[in-house]
Amino acid sequence: MSPRFAPDTANALPLHLLDPGALTGPDSPLSAAAQGWLQASGFAAGLGETTLLPDAEGGIAGAVVGLGTSEARRRTRFGLARSVAALPAGSVWRLASATDPALRDELALGWLLAQYRFDRYRPAAKPANPATLVAPDGLDAPRIEAIAAGEWLTRDLINTPASDMGPDELEVAFRALADRFGAAVSVIRGDDLLTRNLPMIHAVGRASARAPRLLDMRWGNDGPQLVLVGKGVCFDTGGLDIKPSSGMLLMKKDMGGAATVMGLAQTIMALGLPIRLRVLVPAVENAISGSAMRPRDILTSRKGLTVEINNTDAEGRLVLADALALADEEEATAIVSMATLTGAARVAVGPELAPYFTDDDTIAAALESGARAVRDPVWRLPLWPGYETMIEPGIADLDNAPSGGFAGSITAALFLRRFVSNPRYLHFDIYGHNPADASARPKGGAGQGARALLEALPALLEVPK
Repeated sequence: MSPRFAPDTANALPLHLLDPGALTGPDSPLSAAAQGWLQASGFAAGLGETTLLPDAEGGIAGAVVGLGTSEARRRTRFGLARSVAALPAGSVWRLASATDPALRDELALGWLLAQYRFDRYRPAAKPANPATLVAPDGLDAPRIEAIAAGEWLTRDLINTPASDMGPDELEVAFRALADRFGAAVSVIRGDDLLTRNLPMIHAVGRASARAPRLLDMRWGNDGPQLVLVGKGVCFDTGGLDIKPSSGMLLMKKDMGGAATVMGLAQTIMALGLPIRLRVLVPAVENAISGSAMRPRDILTSRKGLTVEINNTDAEGRLVLADALALADEEEATAIVSMATLTGAARVAVGPELAPYFTDDDTIAAALESGARAVRDPVWRLPLWPGYETMIEPGIADLDNAPSGGFAGSITAALFLRRFVSNPRYLHFDIYGHNPADASARPKGGAGQGARALLEALPALLEVPK
């Protein structure tokens, strides 16, 4: 199953979006009988509140969904998508009247996102077909479908446990994505990482029985070049600085950066955007064995910078550093990295916001405008130059885990920036997981920042909308 709008059919039932102030009286689009039904049923038009309207024969004449207050809509993303679960399975709906384009677009995207189910390991528990929606008038339906499909891919990849989503399986998914759109793929694996000068990717993944690798995809022949780099740590034990068992419970999501850039890449290719796209994913497992990297080891990176390992659990920035150095060797228009990188980011902004870093104020403004438009919240954190000394240990060029615990997300971003000279570099420190069910966002894997970035691409790549 993939996210799709229903075909326009005469059997589609009318779906009314009602403001709390328009339930009854001359401003209501409903008949007197329907207004009476709403009053009798206690319908108050709260955000996403849904009630079926009966016809004269006891069947379904339509449904009403509450718009709630503007404050409720501001606080709750995709609140209207609550209606999907409240409507009969297999039913088909159409918007009964025109509505604000922003509300229309949010309803449409939320409807598709709310249909997502991860049922790979419980196929017998798969629910009946959810209610479907005819694409509303004026909606760019192919774009919304492509965005939803990209998010579904991201969720599937993150939700799959490491037993079935190690570096091998991530490579299979990566190749399948490329094959769908005619993209070219190359892979550097195992000890070849050393001969091809990707030593830190090798150092992080060499302790695992599953070989580390760098996945490299290219698509498109013309236009500005966008390079997406995603952290692909398929499971993170912490290495010799081992995590406690509680800290490993969500580590199947440590490849959330890879999953997010793959979902975004799928959307870009499905839409046929006029750009050249490159996707780099260092895919590793941070495991423990006799060959594991050790605290206070010093690694030499692809760029030639030396890195002192002061915590083997700060491995994501190491694999990203080599991949970013490789990306920076070409004249890309823009380079973007995405990673589930630091717990400090979660402490700073919680699980819903995706903090990002850039030196370019124009990009930041476009990104924040895009984030508001598509309800994909991001938050800019500073690349504060006063903290540069915190990542300089003295014995080597860089420290992968500065002591003290202050500004952990910022120092990680400063570390990564040392490997990129491109001024249009943008880094996201995402969480990649919803800790509880929410409207159109079930508990589990989640893309963050991808929709906002897609909306901001014209500014990021300096191309017309």
